[in-house]
Amino acid sequence: MLLDLARRLLFSRDLLFSNEGRLVRSVHYDHNEVIALTKPGYYYPGVPKSISKNDIHPESLQSPGNSRQTECTTAPESRFDCGRDRLLSQEECEERGCCYSPLPRSAGPPWCFYPALYPGYTMGPLTPSTRGQIATLTRATPSYLPKDISTLSLEVIEESSSCFHIVVKDPSSQRMNTTVAPLLFADQYLQLSTTLASSLVSGLGEHYTPLVLDLNWTSLTLWNRDMAPHADANLYGSHPFYMVQEEDGFAHGAFLLNSNAIKVMLQPTPALTWVSTGGILDLYIFLGPDPQSVIRQYLQVIGYPMMPPYWSLGFHLCRWGYATSNATRMVAQRMHSANFPMDVQWNDLDYADKRRVFTFDPMRFGDLPEMVQEFHKKGMKYILILDPGISSTSPPGTYPPFEDGVKRDVFLKNATGHILIGKVWPGLTAFPDFTNPEARQWWEDCIRNFYSKVPVDGLWIDMNEPSSFVQGSVQGCPDIELEKPPYTPRVVGGQLNSGTICMSAQQNLSSHYNLHNLYGLTEAYATHSALMKIQGRRPFVLSRSSFPGIGRFSAVWTGDVRSDWEQLRFSIPAVLQFSLFGVPLVGADICGFEGNTTEELCVRWMQLGAFYPLMRNHNDKPNAPQEPYVFGQKAQAAMRSALNLRYSLLPFLYTLFHHAHTSADTVARPLLMEFPTDPNCLTLDQQFLWGSSLLISPVLEQGAVELSMYLPAGTWYHLHNGQQFHSNGQYFQLPAPLETINVHVRAGHIIPQQEPALTTAASRGNPFFLTVALSTSGRAWGDLFWDDGDGLRTFETRNYCYVNFTAGQSQLVSDPLNLSGALASLLLGGLRVFGVSSPPLYVVANGEKVSDFTYQADLKVLTVTSLGLPMSKTFTVQWFP
Repeated sequence: MLLDLARRLLFSRDLLFSNEGRLVRSVHYDHNEVIALTKPGYYYPGVPKSISKNDIHPESLQSPGNSRQTECTTAPESRFDCGRDRLLSQEECEERGCCYSPLPRSAGPPWCFYPALYPGYTMGPLTPSTRGQIATLTRATPSYLPKDISTLSLEVIEESSSCFHIVVKDPSSQRMNTTVAPLLFADQYLQLSTTLASSLVSGLGEHYTPLVLDLNWTSLTLWNRDMAPHADANLYGSHPFYMVQEEDGFAHGAFLLNSNAIKVMLQPTPALTWVSTGGILDLYIFLGPDPQSVIRQYLQVIGYPMMPPYWSLGFHLCRWGYATSNATRMVAQRMHSANFPMDVQWNDLDYADKRRVFTFDPMRFGDLPEMVQEFHKKGMKYILILDPGISSTSPPGTYPPFEDGVKRDVFLKNATGHILIGKVWPGLTAFPDFTNPEARQWWEDCIRNFYSKVPVDGLWIDMNEPSSFVQGSVQGCPDIELEKPPYTPRVVGGQLNSGTICMSAQQNLSSHYNLHNLYGLTEAYATHSALMKIQGRRPFVLSRSSFPGIGRFSAVWTGDVRSDWEQLRFSIPAVLQFSLFGVPLVGADICGFEGNTTEELCVRWMQLGAFYPLMRNHNDKPNAPQEPYVFGQKAQAAMRSALNLRYSLLPFLYTLFHHAHTSADTVARPLLMEFPTDPNCLTLDQQFLWGSSLLISPVLEQGAVELSMYLPAGTWYHLHNGQQFHSNGQYFQLPAPLETINVHVRAGHIIPQQEPALTTAASRGNPFFLTVALSTSGRAWGDLFWDDGDGLRTFETRNYCYVNFTAGQSQLVSDPLNLSGALASLLLGGLRVFGVSSPPLYVVANGEKVSDFTYQADLKVLTVTSLGLPMSKTFTVQWFP
């Protein structure tokens, strides 16, 4: 089976086997490859890219006697850098055994690069292991790296028929958790390169980039950092996963499971090089063959996302600067008085006494518990911020979280074994070690004690990269290799401990050098677990820092975005990237967090934000207000319309989250995932889909009142009025005045909706209605998942309702497949059928004629109202010409 899998890889991944069926290289070939893993005693220079094992003949095997001139004739775009660690002179370059060939300009291809016959590791025979097959890799000639490791262990595992797993590690070291250029493996430097099947590469977040990455000598650093989104910077999260979209519709992906600092170099060959500052090379390859399959295979490794509470899909409102409980109350009151739907009121750190978490200010927020209970009575929810930095300077006996944490030994230690002290909002702070089981229990106890006073509905864990306002610690960091490794990728601040704590800080599992990128993930896990035990219902956690697997425990937002049009546009690929990373509940701060918004920008951002899976308006303290009710009446009407549209679509959105949770489907979806053979969709990231059936085309340019919108081939209907568009895969110029957001339904789909209300608690009791978008053959399909909205494991315990809807032959039929009591009192109030070719003479529901229906001949839309059909029972609605 393993060999069969490898043969499949030959064509899509160029994985090469020898004639004996042994793995000799895990590489992508082109005419200038450098050898990394080879059959002992042989080299394979000049092997064409799409080679199969049958193309290799003994006479093609060459000894290492090629001329130096031949070795160094690599085309500039296919050079692999031999001086990633530092700038090399010609003499230093050649001392490494590399080629030196200057180019007219300094940017772009390297001047010092590996020759075609650079010596690498040779591989012994593959033998069976408990998980797959193993072999030993040996290097006869040391590399130029300090602490080079000459003997490695290679394990090859077939995780499934679609997932291939390769682990390369130092067999003599218990370390944390190829190639066209040499495989390099040293104590603090791991390098692996590969050519790519196409230039259409997505992933490798979190960065301020388009959905499809620029391969023109671009480098991306994966190192979690408190850094507002901007270009060429490492941001809050690290996701060492990429997907390659091939022009013929096929796709594959790769995931390097490594939590150290990673730099990824992209070059126009097309090719990619990973460089990690530690750990092991733990590489998963996902075979697809299509983009959605790649994501599903990736999530089978890192875990499927959580099922969010229904209320969390409503509108959230937050600001750093709601300075009192009364000010906070007034915001929620004004929202509902102005008829804006809103579910969740937030407080930033304003609530905390001296900015210390697990406290509330007795003067400004003395009645915080009462305020929260008031929100609950109105069907609203409440969330506040919870930073990991624990104040260390409170007078003795006044701040139990720190004192209890000291007694229970839950804080990170510095190199001398003392509690490491950094500085965040409350001043000098200690940092919990969430890899320590006792720290997780202490964290739960702190949350439980606070919750007994203030029954919050969710927690917002911020500053958890972790962020510190002093570099390393207040006492600095020791002068050792963990702080100043032989190689540091380009990071904001220049050092790994910039903006965070010392790399030599000790945690339960390892040094912070190895665990830094996992800090937010471990905190999210601890917080999710604590809330689940304390509340006894589905938790809501929002995290800023992220790593693969975060979607199992938390939502994520894209950080401190600016209030400008560029950041509005880039928020779409940011949200779509997180969809690829298994984090469907994601959004950007609507109207922007930093700087002052404008009325037009805020309207357009609210319209786009109505289709973020997570919809939150969040504002910084010094900025002008941006709550919807502060703007003019025309702007308010546009925002209200967008909110009502979102609330009407929440049953559909909730069903998409069910499929994400149970089947690893994406919610906010790039068009390339649904239309992988359409070349126009492969780089499109200014439009996106909800699931497979709703296409969102927002206005992203200042002053625009028209929109050039791409519709993939097929029939589409405007969600607002059912207007038909028959597309051959083309752009349409549509009106887009300030009050309009263009949303289109794909023919063949049924969208379950519900009459909106000011909260989801109210809207969940309203009548449903269905939007039926008929295909050219008169058919459509849709579904609805429905449960109590926040129960634990409702799908696993079958405590839910699931209904299929099918349209065909001039009728709509519901088919309840699983029923709990959740739908018992809910009714279908009406439906809209798009694409009804001729006017119906009459409509029948469950065998009885319906009097309340209309037909718009110009749009071919049938609208039926006042149905009153129980959603928990099978129903049939027919229309007769």
